[in-house]
Amino acid sequence: MQSHSFRFAERGGVILFPWFTVLLLALESSEVIGFRVAKLAGGGVDAQHEAHLIVSEKVDVVFEVSARLMSGATAINVISRFREQVAANARRLSAEN
Repeated sequence: MQSHSFRFAERGGVILFPWFTVLLLALESSEVIGFRVAKLAGGGVDAQHEAHLIVSEKVDVVFEVSARLMSGATAINVISRFREQVAANARRLSAEN
């Protein structure tokens, strides 16, 4: 069950506390970083695939963020999109472990 603060942020309370969304992204990203480091340390074909995926995701993000900001998205909108991508990576990597 999510705490009250998490539910508040999900309902749009991030407008009042934009730093909270950034904090959540940092915390959620650390889990994905741990999964990825473990996978890369294991070596092999899976590690090569993950390394390629990491680089391609970063390149894609540069273009996506540029397009979003040029079309008027706010920083919070962009960070929320990052959180969606981080959550998808966390689900994928935790299912593989």
